[in-house]
Amino acid sequence: MKTRITELFGIRYPILLSGMSWISVPRMVAAVSNAGGLGVLATGPMNTETTRAAVREIRSLTDKPFGANATLFFPGAKENAKVLLEEQVPVINFALGKGDWIVKGAHEYGGKVIATVAYHEHARRAEGFGTDALIVTGHEAAAHGEAVTSLVLVPSIADAVKIPVIAAGGFVDGRGLAAALALGAHGIAMGTRFMTTKESPLHERYKKLALEKNVYDTLYSDRFDGLPSRVMKTKPALKQMKRGLDVIGSFSNSADIAKNLHLPYFRMLRETLGQGWKKAIALAYTANSFKQVRAATVDGDLKKGVLPAGQATGLINDIPTVDELLGRIVREAEETCQAINTMALQRER
Repeated sequence: MKTRITELFGIRYPILLSGMSWISVPRMVAAVSNAGGLGVLATGPMNTETTRAAVREIRSLTDKPFGANATLFFPGAKENAKVLLEEQVPVINFALGKGDWIVKGAHEYGGKVIATVAYHEHARRAEGFGTDALIVTGHEAAAHGEAVTSLVLVPSIADAVKIPVIAAGGFVDGRGLAAALALGAHGIAMGTRFMTTKESPLHERYKKLALEKNVYDTLYSDRFDGLPSRVMKTKPALKQMKRGLDVIGSFSNSADIAKNLHLPYFRMLRETLGQGWKKAIALAYTANSFKQVRAATVDGDLKKGVLPAGQATGLINDIPTVDELLGRIVREAEETCQAINTMALQRER
């Protein structure tokens, strides 16, 4: 299957792995890239040393194109992005910040850059400073989808820009891929679907739980990580949504983050407060959510863990290999397009 996205990144299928903390690790990235998609490393929980090591590990596992993300809102993200540029990562995906300097640096070695957006103004701005493609994230998505659904947001932004669009939020199968192409996108990015595969490092308790959930079993709030985000509906998630910010816990958890990122704690605290009270509150939530998400993904803790998950969780009913999944999605998409063409021809007659 060829689209502007497959040609831009030199991949077989127009399907990307979303960069998910503790899920999009090197072996998962390589599995997606080896199967014909574009694996994207999540650097959010990493420091510069672990980011560099992860990039090199991916290169030891695949000779196919791959990417890595940098969520510029998070502490340490700019330093990690600089490592990605130094390592000449083929594709860099930035979000929640201005990435013009990333575009400039990546283009110097022939790399490509994707911006993740949910608003027209951000899409146009990213296109204006040379970004190669956009991931457009709809309301259905895990974590940071905004208020507009993919069905409306994707064609709206696709019409507003000239660079290719990758649809995210609600896509798990071939019907979704066909729909995304019909909406004007040139590919899809999936997180929730890839979490529930054999190669995914998501704890088995949560893989099993994902199969039990339906399309109504998610929660959407800014009380999880300080930004509007979607998580799986569970008892600890409901508790967090009602409780709000644990101020005391945020200091302890932010100290752990600073230690992990090799950043002086008081410098990180000073820089956070210097960005304004609103962002400081959001980052306090983020500090707590890092611990909760890790508890779910790594430890499988059903009492304390909170797992980002999209509404499409309810469309998942098996745990295939990544290779099986990609082949099935593309086959279903082609069959769906053929069925639509057949219906159109019959109508003409």
